[in-house]
Amino acid sequence: MHCLATFETTHMAILFEKTFRKAGLNVKIVPIPRSLSSSCGLACRFPCDQKDFILTYCEEKDIEIQDIHEID
Repeated sequence: MHCLATFETTHMAILFEKTFRKAGLNVKIVPIPRSLSSSCGLACRFPCDQKDFILTYCEEKDIEIQDIHEID
């Protein structure tokens, strides 16, 4: 199962991807379905089993996530 992190700004989506790729996680920027958000239009897909680590790290590094959605 994968998760999608959504963001208010494109800058945060790019920062998220760059930060977690450096950390060795399988993170990828993808277009977000409009049914989930109409903000910046980008989301980052990542394995849901990394969700707790990602949330903690984002808080430490001031990476602002709008929401996280679980997808199949």
